[in-house]
Amino acid sequence: MEMIANPEAAGFDADRLARIDEHFRTAYVEPGKIAGFQVAVGRRGHLAHRSTVGAMDLESGEALHDQTIWRLYSMTKPITGVALLSLMERAKVKLNDPIHRFLPEWRDVRVGVKRADGSVELVDTEQPISVKHALMHMTGIGTGPKEARLNLEALVDGGGARSLDPSVTLADLSRLLATEPLWFQPGAHWYYSWSSDICARLVEVIADEPFDDYLRRAIFDPLGMVDTAFHVPESEAHRVPSLYARTARKEMRLLDDRSKQRLCREPALQSGGGGLLGSLDDYARFCAALTAGGALDGSRVLGRPTVELMRTNHLPGSGDLRDFAMPGGYGEVGFEGNGFGLQVAVGLGPAATAGVGPADDFMWGGAASTVFWVDPTEELWAVFMTQLIPSGAFDFRGQLRSIVYGAIDD
Repeated sequence: MEMIANPEAAGFDADRLARIDEHFRTAYVEPGKIAGFQVAVGRRGHLAHRSTVGAMDLESGEALHDQTIWRLYSMTKPITGVALLSLMERAKVKLNDPIHRFLPEWRDVRVGVKRADGSVELVDTEQPISVKHALMHMTGIGTGPKEARLNLEALVDGGGARSLDPSVTLADLSRLLATEPLWFQPGAHWYYSWSSDICARLVEVIADEPFDDYLRRAIFDPLGMVDTAFHVPESEAHRVPSLYARTARKEMRLLDDRSKQRLCREPALQSGGGGLLGSLDDYARFCAALTAGGALDGSRVLGRPTVELMRTNHLPGSGDLRDFAMPGGYGEVGFEGNGFGLQVAVGLGPAATAGVGPADDFMWGGAASTVFWVDPTEELWAVFMTQLIPSGAFDFRGQLRSIVYGAIDD
């Protein structure tokens, strides 16, 4: 992938595309709503736009590093999905395989059904949890036991669980989660929880190697993703920005001071749901490969039909996420107008989303407001990076989409 932006070659009006920087600078950076951002857009094999605006932190005002290393959080999930699908291409696993074929602790798991008096009855599963259920967040796994309770505020502590012992591995987490009753029958609902970490555990069991080693060998090295990993070397710590939260009072609160270099410690839990860190250019290469059907610069990580499988809406009846999401549940994209594939949401088109862009684009985001989408129809991809929790504070994806599609000039 070329590294010099050429908007005209990509079929964009350069002046209209430049509205990206103007908008996010004036609406978010200058008022102090975010410290800074990076964005990249590509189309038809050309890099159309790449920019770096703002600061590494609000306190010092140091200019944002051009090769910033970002907390990807849930943008780890599509990478985990590609890893598991690459093992399917090796005939090591099938989507309909029960996960207990590889993770025996899940063989006898049961479903908790609440009675009228508030007590819980344990019933047998109507079907085993499948690999496909895990890839789709339809396992029935809830927030987890008290030792591994998902908690957004605790993301800064790593892994997303306040009480999770720092020595816990993917193997430990899988066994721990399997001690809890499922919240619903596998395949019945969509609930955003620990399922992607089960996918990561499946990868390391099926591949018979640590999850990070497999990611490096199967995805990062072939695509030249040199800065993506579960921790940052101390020599590169200066490239990591501070992390902020937007409070209920619309104030900025420092969550993770970059000077503490917390992310230099290698975690025991290589979280497939939210553990990776990486640069804008690395994730752009990942998106460019998916846009091109699974290959980039002569290196293939997935076959084109497998990418098509990944980005197909697999919800029953090609349905809408709002019809399957558990009440009170959360996702990194809006439910209405989106289906769900294998670790990515799938757009159902402008009439359903009330936004620009054709159907069958696919996307996800991260807890710190990072976003991406890939549009096979336009052969287009976009990546936006910042560090603000929660991800729903501002509609960065919707605003970026409006500007990007409005700049197409062919």
